Amino acid sequence: MTPRYDLPETDAFTRTYWEAAAEGRLLIRRCGACGRAHHYPREFCPRCWSEDVRWEEASGRASLYTWSVVHRNDLPPFGERTPYVAAVVDLAEGPRMATELVGEGEPRAGAELEVAFREGVPVFRFARGGGGDDPDRRRLPMAGGGAA
Repeated sequence: MTPRYDLPETDAFTRTYWEAAAEGRLLIRRCGACGRAHHYPREFCPRCWSEDVRWEEASGRASLYTWSVVHRNDLPPFGERTPYVAAVVDLAEGPRMATELVGEGEPRAGAELEVAFREGVPVFRFARGGGGDDPDRRRLPMAGGGAA
């Protein structure tokens, strides 16, 4: 069997995150001491180092910070998905998150996005009316034709 590099390896700490994602919910961590949210999940706050952090469901809204269109990737199953858009998004709650941009639309900084899930992994697509669906903009196929 060929290993897949797009699916997470869960452990006791991240199991909560991945189980929520499998249910279509995006979780972040919020610090009880300083109030700041962070992502990727950690057992402590990366800002004030407090261990008083809790899971919180995110809204699923984000804006596009940056992206890169990947045309070649030899790790399975990414080679079958090329070209795809690797992206960094700013979640509405504040944290930045590495992800994949799926669907159709022309990437632009600040575009409004919404979370979608592929095989229990959060990916993002243009929000309806969020600027990625302007009919006068050139269409860029993303993530193997846009199925999210």
